[in-house]
Amino acid sequence: MRALTAAIALPLAAAAAALAIPAFADVKDGVDAWQAGDYQKAVAEWRPLAVAGDADAQFNLGQAYKLGRGVPADLGQAESWYRRAAKQGHLQAEDNLGLILFTANKRDEAMPYIKASADRGEPRAQYVLGTAMFNGDYATKDWPRAYALTKRASDAGLTIASARLAQLDRLIPLEQRQAGLAMLPQIEKDEARTRLAAVSAAAPAPATPAPSPVKTASLPASTPGTSYTPPPVIAPTAKPAPAVSKPAPALSTPAAVAAANAANEATTAAAVARGEPVNIASTAPKAAPAAAKPALQAAKPVTVHNGASPWRAQFGAFGVEANARSLWTSLEKRFPAVAARQPSYVKAGTVTRLQAGGFASKSDAENLCATVRKGGQACMVVSK
Repeated sequence: MRALTAAIALPLAAAAAALAIPAFADVKDGVDAWQAGDYQKAVAEWRPLAVAGDADAQFNLGQAYKLGRGVPADLGQAESWYRRAAKQGHLQAEDNLGLILFTANKRDEAMPYIKASADRGEPRAQYVLGTAMFNGDYATKDWPRAYALTKRASDAGLTIASARLAQLDRLIPLEQRQAGLAMLPQIEKDEARTRLAAVSAAAPAPATPAPSPVKTASLPASTPGTSYTPPPVIAPTAKPAPAVSKPAPALSTPAAVAAANAANEATTAAAVARGEPVNIASTAPKAAPAAAKPALQAAKPVTVHNGASPWRAQFGAFGVEANARSLWTSLEKRFPAVAARQPSYVKAGTVTRLQAGGFASKSDAENLCATVRKGGQACMVVSK
């Protein structure tokens, strides 16, 4: 029998609805229905939990409204549910909230979310921030960094970023492009540190029950964002933005830049909207929208294996060990190279570090990390 937290008090108006919630209902019930293709049932499972304040259910409900599955597509509702989950520290909700605000032309409000997501290595946010830095409109103009961020998004598989990178090759002088490429190793290191710090900060504190005279429903603890992986990149279905004509040798004339910006403004907003990830929770494998799967909330038991080699690949640090195990289950499905390894759950105070060992050399561990980072998962090589 799964463990339950202390009762969570519901508003009086929701008390009657609470009585209809199954005694052991949780977000996973909706996940199971979604995976079976019963989107309406999934939404019905998530809605009362989302209203009661579960951040994962709120994020999932936002995804349903964004994709129009189980409910009519409604970007206003999607924004509302993303915002509720983001206020609780749900990292993917923050990613999607920034992008949906940007697409809705609420760009001043969107940019802080875009910047934070880009710092964690989210490719779509990096593409938007890189474009803003090139234009100098919603961010300080910085062509070397604009080139570097667009390159990172392109390397992650974002097709629209690859098309934009080809344009920047013609618009940005060579020495500034080279300066941007020189930034890439440090940007990658900073992304890994920022992701690990964000995941650790998102680990929930023990819940304190609030007394209430109304009837209550017992709900499992919500763990918003604690197994965070940047959402997978979905290639847009539209054709890439048209290439601008090759400028004169000066390359950076204001007229050329203005023309390129005007020609691609509409394409940028539409492509960002289509790049919305289709996973319903943080550890879903990369998939096309029709096959989007939410992440399960429980993971199968895994035998801990330390191995003789000192080199390990570390995928994150978690305040809740179950989240480390859930991430490993997802990684096994997404990366065959990871599935061939045995996990280690290393305790460090109150934190559990998820690691994989058994590498013959440091370079072997680095190769594995390089593979999973291409799929958007944080990874760093450590020595035990």
